[in-house]
Amino acid sequence: MEPHQHAESRNFVESILRWIPGFRGYLEKEYRREADYLLRTTMADQLQAAKPSLDEYARGLLNSGHLDALPEIDRIRVNLDKLIGLIRAQVRGYSGFFDYVRVDAGLLDRVYEHDLRMVEQCEALASSIRQLEVKGDTPASVVSDLLRRISEFEQAFKVRGEMLQGVSGGE
Repeated sequence: MEPHQHAESRNFVESILRWIPGFRGYLEKEYRREADYLLRTTMADQLQAAKPSLDEYARGLLNSGHLDALPEIDRIRVNLDKLIGLIRAQVRGYSGFFDYVRVDAGLLDRVYEHDLRMVEQCEALASSIRQLEVKGDTPASVVSDLLRRISEFEQAFKVRGEMLQGVSGGE
């Protein structure tokens, strides 16, 4: 939840505490940390929830005699697990970025815009995995497409990290 959205739902005590010098910045920093954590957790959970469909697709390939595609499905699974681990492994709130009481609003907007694109990208990737069927596209084209999309999402996540680290490095 963004700081200004949280302001609408805060309680009376919190509203009073915001008048204490420095406390408002502390609260906003904590809201940004929490929003970052929730965003990453949601994306990782969404990808994790799609994994059973990948297993079902692999069983379908096995049943239809496409044994040669199974190692590639394992490759997708490994890359997906790596991506989920990368998303979950980040320190809560990228401390270097979120420790600043005053964050450049322009940069914060760019990070949020990037996050929105990542959420959409994550939803599309998870949806593609959930909709896998043995009929239709060849296993090779399915594997190639999913590996490309996982790689693109991983790159987008790394760019996000670079954006946040750029702030902590004084850029």
